[in-house]
Amino acid sequence: MPGATSSQSPPPRIRIERPGPAVDAGAYPVKRTAGDTVDVFADVFRDGHDALRAVARYRPEGEGPWRESPLRAVDAHEQGVRWEGELALDDTLGIWEWHVLAWVDRFATWRHEIERKHAAGQDDLSGELSEGVLILQDAAALAESGARRRIEETVAALGRPGARAEVALDPDLAAILAAHPDRAEQATGPTRRIQVDPVLARFGSWYELFPRSWGGLRGTAEQVPRLAELGFDVLYLPPIHPIGLKNRKGRNNTLVAGPDDPGSPYAIGDASGGHTAVHPELGTIDDVDHLVSVLHEHGMELALDFAIQCSADHPWLTEHPEWFNRRPDGTLKYAENPPKKYQDIYNVDFACDDWQGLWQALLDVVRFWIGHGVKVFRVDNPHTKPIPFWTWLLDEVRRTDPDVVFLAEAFTRRRVMQALAQSGYQQSYTYFTWKNASWELREYFTELAHSGEEEYFRPNAFVNTPDILSEYLQHGGPNAFAPRAVLAATLSPSWGVYSGFENFEHTPVKPRSEEYLDSEKYEAHDRALDGPLLPLIGTLNRARRDNPALQHLGDLRFLDTRNEALVAYVKRREDNVVITVVNVDPHNAQEGLVEIPHDLGLPGSYTVTDLLSVERFDWHQGGNYVRLVPGERAAHVLRVDTR
Repeated sequence: MPGATSSQSPPPRIRIERPGPAVDAGAYPVKRTAGDTVDVFADVFRDGHDALRAVARYRPEGEGPWRESPLRAVDAHEQGVRWEGELALDDTLGIWEWHVLAWVDRFATWRHEIERKHAAGQDDLSGELSEGVLILQDAAALAESGARRRIEETVAALGRPGARAEVALDPDLAAILAAHPDRAEQATGPTRRIQVDPVLARFGSWYELFPRSWGGLRGTAEQVPRLAELGFDVLYLPPIHPIGLKNRKGRNNTLVAGPDDPGSPYAIGDASGGHTAVHPELGTIDDVDHLVSVLHEHGMELALDFAIQCSADHPWLTEHPEWFNRRPDGTLKYAENPPKKYQDIYNVDFACDDWQGLWQALLDVVRFWIGHGVKVFRVDNPHTKPIPFWTWLLDEVRRTDPDVVFLAEAFTRRRVMQALAQSGYQQSYTYFTWKNASWELREYFTELAHSGEEEYFRPNAFVNTPDILSEYLQHGGPNAFAPRAVLAATLSPSWGVYSGFENFEHTPVKPRSEEYLDSEKYEAHDRALDGPLLPLIGTLNRARRDNPALQHLGDLRFLDTRNEALVAYVKRREDNVVITVVNVDPHNAQEGLVEIPHDLGLPGSYTVTDLLSVERFDWHQGGNYVRLVPGERAAHVLRVDTR
């Protein structure tokens, strides 16, 4: 062979293929949260008939010694080559790495040969036993003292005249050799990565409010105990920065603002500061610190809006004019998302000559707020910015602050949303607000849970946003709100509510618009936590915290109801099983039979407790009668009682 020397070993004969879970053949890490157990697998095989063993080796990327977890051959009885195992993650956040290590188990191969020949009645196995002596001598050199003595005793017994095969077949010896393998002919598979995030990246309840409608940042802090009591984990605020005066929008997005109109908080920046400043009418940076402190006292986190855009008065326009896109006539190009126009907002130019300076400035903004205790960022329209920028920024933040969570507010083409998730975003908004029919919900959440997307795309199902008042809520009236809350809270591990939802706000600014009339984006409201839907929201959040099945997505399974107006599904996490049935018709009572299939593994008959009403019902395999009436009982959230 050209270039070969006599000292080289031949290429390894063991093949390790298709290790997983993986995203795009390992191009991107899969995502898990701290403390998770990761099910891993690979195809491991070799020509010939030698026995193989394999482990998964894993660790935080580049840190410390490898940890090992054994892999099991799961389909060898069917001549298959699939091996499976589990990785037990600890609380270390960031990127982990793992690979499969496989080797020839020389002792098991030899022992199997002896076993077969002995069973076939072959008496003279002296040659085979002498081979075993060499294998055991190699193993003894690697074993600890106690095991070494036992192996050496076997070597001595096999060396005596008339040694019998039973010595080689001793099960205790096999157990010792399994614990002290010599790992001959090792092969290592390709490395795969896992992005390990805080649990909040997978599971949490969000509440969004505009602080100017609640008495500023201090007034907002006063609401925290009640929000915590309602079971919320994250308080999300739209931009809290100074608002520009030039081209300021008036109420209901009018082009001319009145003298008292506060403007849109998304028109960021004035002479007093930009993305690291606080609007003086909301408070000061000390008030932000106070709000973060109060939230942490109640087990909550603050989410700030990271909106990469500027008003015409933002300091960057004078300090860094090269960062902005100008037309040939020298005028600035304002932001547009047809048919929407944002005359008060200008986007930065990611293709400018000083793109590196721009990128660094944006990272500095994020780090500034992290320095003030902000651990969650909702990113406005990330799909209109370069994905390589997000890959870089998210990686930079993860290196120093892996407990920070980024939510992508991207309502765009599905593949672009997936690419943002692959770039490192911990969560994403979804199409949930537009999925209202039973078949739409089944199709969409089956994709989220079972298409492979669940390995990297974590949904956050907001029932409404300041930009999205769905037609379902507009035309369904107050009875449309409860089913949407139940669906979001039980289908998605993360869900969100924008204030006003609990008060059944459903009036659009005009027909066929998703914008609210008198939108808070352009004016302040007099808000209070007194909406009639809050008791249901609190009950849902308690149910979510008490039932691990509702904190995960992957075990979702839809059930037949024999009525398209009823959607039913089951979630399971070990012994915790929750069955949810929702009437998606806000106008009419609906009834049906919820089919519990035999292969779900539930007993023939059992009791369930409705987590919304605390009633108990007798259920069984097969069809279970359900009747749901809008305004009276929108849904069942049924925990299967354990006995």
